[in-house]
Amino acid sequence: MKDLVWDNTLSVQVSEIDEDHRRLVDLFNLLGHAVEEDASPEYIDALLEELIACTQWHFRHEERLMVQYAYEGLDEHRAEHDELVQSVKELQTQRRQEGARISMEDIEFLEHWLTGHILGLDMDLGAFLSEVM
Repeated sequence: MKDLVWDNTLSVQVSEIDEDHRRLVDLFNLLGHAVEEDASPEYIDALLEELIACTQWHFRHEERLMVQYAYEGLDEHRAEHDELVQSVKELQTQRRQEGARISMEDIEFLEHWLTGHILGLDMDLGAFLSEVM
């Protein structure tokens, strides 16, 4: 598996959000390696749980900043946050019910999920916060 590399492409130019994103990228890479190396299901599940929990915390962090600075895109951004978390939880539930392991295809889905959000709505938010903070 090729690691997701943090670089300026993923930077939203707001240090506290970038720090959160770096942590999410690190967890994503740990999860990807665990899947690739066929680690125990318990370890993989623990990593996925941590990734979900950190993502939820990060989303609340972003939403707090959006409220604090009266970001007009709050509702759209929050809706995408909710949709993203729900889709990952559904993936996790489905894998558990089927007794199936997280696959490399699932890792690709998660990579698109993470980078797509950062490169989309988070870039808009970063541009806004850079002006008002």
